Amino acid sequence: MATDADQPRLGPAALRELTRTGDGPRLLDVRTPGEFRTAHIPGSYNVPLDTLREHRAELLHHLDEDVVLVCRSGARASQAEKALAEAGLPNLRVLEGGVMAWEAAGGTLTRGPERWDLERQVRLVAGSLVLATGIAGVFVPGVHLIGTAVGAGLTFAALSNTCAMGMLLSKLPYNRGPRTDIDSVVAALRGAS
Repeated sequence: MATDADQPRLGPAALRELTRTGDGPRLLDVRTPGEFRTAHIPGSYNVPLDTLREHRAELLHHLDEDVVLVCRSGARASQAEKALAEAGLPNLRVLEGGVMAWEAAGGTLTRGPERWDLERQVRLVAGSLVLATGIAGVFVPGVHLIGTAVGAGLTFAALSNTCAMGMLLSKLPYNRGPRTDIDSVVAALRGAS
């Protein structure tokens, strides 16, 4: 079983060089459709992490061995790499630093309507809960424990590289954007072959 240190990483400069000719690797962006619509690397395909996990067997038949997984920072792409590797797709790579690193390195993005990314939404919700329960705890004994639970959840999220609050927020209509239909994804992948 591969560890995080064993997973092949690809830096933004190396990916830019590979995609410069137009014959580069297949880019799968595993963020939510809403995040994808806001900004994505040109030529990438949106296959949200939940969809990828659920339909990975179907996707395997339409992916070659030259696949780079992309997300905001690299965490969800690493989870997608694990899911696809377990399903039998070899030689996957993860864009190190994700879309944030790509943009910071001068990579172009296709932009749509602006919206807050999931990390910012998690910070808002977690911070608001801690603030509200801290203030309410002055008047209602024990309410501050909700803030403690949020802190424990954030600590677990950092240690496990997963985020339950982020997963819940990704289900909101604001973050879902247009529904990702696996048949449309497969048709797009087939058309690019």
